[in-house]
Amino acid sequence: MQTEIEKTIAVLKNGGLILYPTDTIWGIGCDATNTDAVEKIYTIKKRKESKALISLVANATQLKQLCSKIPKEGLNENPTTIIYNQVTGLANNLLALNGSAGIRIAQDEFCKELIKVFGKPIVSTSANISGEHSPINFSEISEEIKNNVDYIVNLRQNEDMQTPSAILHVDSDGSIKKIMENQSETNLPKVLSNIDGVTFFGASKRFLQRQI
Repeated sequence: MQTEIEKTIAVLKNGGLILYPTDTIWGIGCDATNTDAVEKIYTIKKRKESKALISLVANATQLKQLCSKIPKEGLNENPTTIIYNQVTGLANNLLALNGSAGIRIAQDEFCKELIKVFGKPIVSTSANISGEHSPINFSEISEEIKNNVDYIVNLRQNEDMQTPSAILHVDSDGSIKKIMENQSETNLPKVLSNIDGVTFFGASKRFLQRQI
C-alpha cells in the first residue's frame, strides 16, 4: 500500500487526476485545493461546473482547517458526508455561492493514509460520465474514464464497492438536518427524487445528483 500512496501523491502534487477506491465507491479524485485539477474532473465527467463534488479529509484535525463548527456526527465511524457552511481552504469551484461544501472524513485505510501523508483534502466523485451508471466495481468503469486519468490505484480492483453512507446538513444555527441514511452513493439520484424542499448549495437536488 505504501508504494501506491507514494505514486498517487506524486500525481496529486502535479495537479493530476487519480482513479481510486474510496470508503464508499470507486472515485475520481484530485487535490481539492487545486482549481485547475478540479476543473479537469468536471471535464472528464462531461458536465458543467456544478460546485457539487465531495472532498475527503483524513481526520478531525484536517477537517478543522476547513470549517470552524464540527458536529459530533462529522466524526462518525461510518461514512458520513456533511454539508458545511462557510468552508475555507478548498478550490473555489468546489464551493457554493454561499461558501458551503460537502466534506467527509474518510474511513477507508488507504484513503486515510493517503490524505494524511498528502496533507490536503482530495476530491471524491464517482467514476462515471455524468448521467451514466455509477460503477460498483473496477471492471464496470468505462475505458473513457480510465484513459483520462493520470494514475489508477492498484488496490481493491476485485471488490464490489457500494458502501452505504449518510448525508447531513449543518444549518446556519448549527443544527443538524439528516438528508439520507444507509444509502449507496449510486442510489442518490433516486433517493433525492423523493425529497422536496431540501437545499444543498442553493441548488436543491442538483448537489447530490451531480456528485455521481
